[in-house]
Amino acid sequence: MADIFERLIKNDGPIGQYRKRAHGYFAFPKLEGEISSRMKFRGKEMIVWSLNNYLGLANHPEVRKADAEGAAQYGLALPMGARMMSGNSDLHEQLEAELAAFVSKEDSILVNFGYQGMVSLIDALCSRHDVIVYDAESHACIIDGLRLHAGHRFVFKHNDLDDCEKQLQRATALIEKQKAGGILLITEGVFGMAGDQGKLKEIAALKSKYEFRLLVDDAHGFGTLGKTGAGAGEEQGCQNEIDIYFSTFAKSMASIGAFIAGDKNIIDHIRYNIRSQIFAKSLPMPLVVGNLKRLELLRSHPELKENLWSNALKLQKGLKERGFDIGKTDSVVTPVYMKGDVPEATAMVMDLRENYGIFASIVVYPVIPKGHIIYRLIPSAVHTDADIEATLHAFYETKKKLDAGAYKVELIPDMADASVK
Repeated sequence: MADIFERLIKNDGPIGQYRKRAHGYFAFPKLEGEISSRMKFRGKEMIVWSLNNYLGLANHPEVRKADAEGAAQYGLALPMGARMMSGNSDLHEQLEAELAAFVSKEDSILVNFGYQGMVSLIDALCSRHDVIVYDAESHACIIDGLRLHAGHRFVFKHNDLDDCEKQLQRATALIEKQKAGGILLITEGVFGMAGDQGKLKEIAALKSKYEFRLLVDDAHGFGTLGKTGAGAGEEQGCQNEIDIYFSTFAKSMASIGAFIAGDKNIIDHIRYNIRSQIFAKSLPMPLVVGNLKRLELLRSHPELKENLWSNALKLQKGLKERGFDIGKTDSVVTPVYMKGDVPEATAMVMDLRENYGIFASIVVYPVIPKGHIIYRLIPSAVHTDADIEATLHAFYETKKKLDAGAYKVELIPDMADASVK
């Protein structure tokens, strides 16, 4: 019989294999100081492009005041217990009502975390007879929710409407054969890695040919897209066709928590069947108070979204003018695609941080195929023109080095070496 722990120690996993060299620098880095476009990393000031503080609300004075007053008045323990048992409050219900109204749905329910909420939502909605059709580039929270689904699931190529329809046909045939169940289609408002919007309007139009319900994870669209900031459905003019709207507070709201919105009868069903909330402590009162203030600012200060988009478009335009490939993004998420292996990518990251003061998230194998590098830049309303110009210069210079082979190294540098600090 094998010892489970012995097996784990011998196999760190595809990412964990780099743990000893990467920890504290490439993985689990520590950014210090006030959340802003510039923070400190290992004692040096960095222009930071890795925070989902889209609207700059993390350190907005009214938000900080609301957070502090909420903590002082209620503490972190209140309400004590799960919502269903002893953890409900008027403020929880007020936030749910305001969120539902904002995204044009009848009702909503709060969940403690986006990842946890999506995994549990899929479980609450689908039985073993139901079939799920989903986009191939869906977020990990969706994929992990699907892994727990006992029924069938069919994946369609990313944003490929022809393949989406093909999978709906397969799902429909299976439902008719087993004479039980229904179809849930899951996609995203904005795909967080590539930055392209899901084809919500076109997918919703398929309802005229196939019977299914539409669930949209709009974590990156909520607060950043649409005339009022209500998300990708509002942006594309199909919010009413989204049956279940899901988003997190961790992006544009710069907070903790998430919500699910839809018709009242369905939200009531979820409220009494979503296990991650039935068996978990309620969202603490200071977070509820803070999220009410964040939502108020999101609704009443359109200039926050305008500033965000102004910065995003400047950054994207500057990258394209310098010959960079930023893919098909039509959101503020800004990917930068390059060629290179893992050691090259890490050497480039070090150069950007140590010599140019740029802190940006990078994605390499095994998350994406070998030989590719993706930087994901996340602009915010608080970035400045100086931040953008310095970043464009740094990327231009380091890309020249990458293409010239200057970052060719044998191994990822050992970040435990004090000389890199």
